[in-house]
Amino acid sequence: MIRNIIFDWSGTLVDDLPAVLEATNYVFAQCGLKPLTLAEFRAEFCLPFTKFYDRYIPGRPMAELEGWFHGRFKQVQDNVVALPHAQDFLEFCRQHKIRTFLLSTVHTDHWVVQAKATDLGKFIDVPYSNIWDKREKIHDILRENQLDPQETLFIGDMQHDVETAKHGGIFSCAVLTGYNRLEQLRAAEPDLICEHLRELREILERNHFNIVHRVHGVEVAVISHPIATVGALIFNPKNEMLMVRTHKWSDMWGIPGGKIKFGETSLDALRREIKEETDLEIDGIEFVLVQDCIHSKEFYREAHFVLLNYLCRTGDDAQVKLNEEAQEFRWVSLEQAMQLDLNTPTKILLEAVKQRS
Repeated sequence: MIRNIIFDWSGTLVDDLPAVLEATNYVFAQCGLKPLTLAEFRAEFCLPFTKFYDRYIPGRPMAELEGWFHGRFKQVQDNVVALPHAQDFLEFCRQHKIRTFLLSTVHTDHWVVQAKATDLGKFIDVPYSNIWDKREKIHDILRENQLDPQETLFIGDMQHDVETAKHGGIFSCAVLTGYNRLEQLRAAEPDLICEHLRELREILERNHFNIVHRVHGVEVAVISHPIATVGALIFNPKNEMLMVRTHKWSDMWGIPGGKIKFGETSLDALRREIKEETDLEIDGIEFVLVQDCIHSKEFYREAHFVLLNYLCRTGDDAQVKLNEEAQEFRWVSLEQAMQLDLNTPTKILLEAVKQRS
């Protein structure tokens, strides 16, 4: 049973990625290097961050690089905010008397500012900040706080966090809310991958605070039954369809949708999910097909989905407002959609729609 949770900070509890990218590109500019895009940074950044600097700026004194970085970061960290579900999860930990710790590379000065600004610091029992290599600190934390490894979980968003958990002999949960992408996290083989902290809370409650983990290299299913879901191709008055890109589908493009709740009709679920994920009102709903999606490697965890796929329409004044589940959206024609990096269920749906036209 999990009684202790060690949290990473950046990308796990707070979204500081824009500020970190801005400060990193400031360092690059001082060294005469071109800036990194967000996608490039997420693909290349690693911990310990000295490895990242050695790759791009070898030979420069670390004190000089850190001076540039932290000087710029102080100017832009006002845009650092708590991630969705972070405070709820920390309150959940306090409610259930789970001890909370922080193990982060974030500079202590920045941690103090951000902890106060986000109001999350009050939920952390013992913080360990400004730790360049977390693997070198994890055993000290376990010993100093008398933590039983079998009762301790480390939650982070990077491969280094998973490696740190393994080094300490504790459980690991990787979340998709931060720096590393799904394929990077999968390669590290954490005990669990979650879309966000709300999902982890549901898993802990469902499993009586036990962690479902890998047995002989195979992830034991968190949910052992098929999950009914709904999703729709949404058309606007220009006959363009809405495509969304999400981390949970390996950063591929697909359609908005989600799980059907107990006691909810499929059409009610569709309207609710579309509203939650895009803020769109829909009508003209038409069923297209049903798909089985079983243990797809494109999805972030082992699952068996029964996908109910629909077509629908939205009005002239429709304005898409994505929630935290998707990172990007586009209105495109059918031909343009077929050129995107689509997940397999969406490809099958588009092919079915193409054959109908």
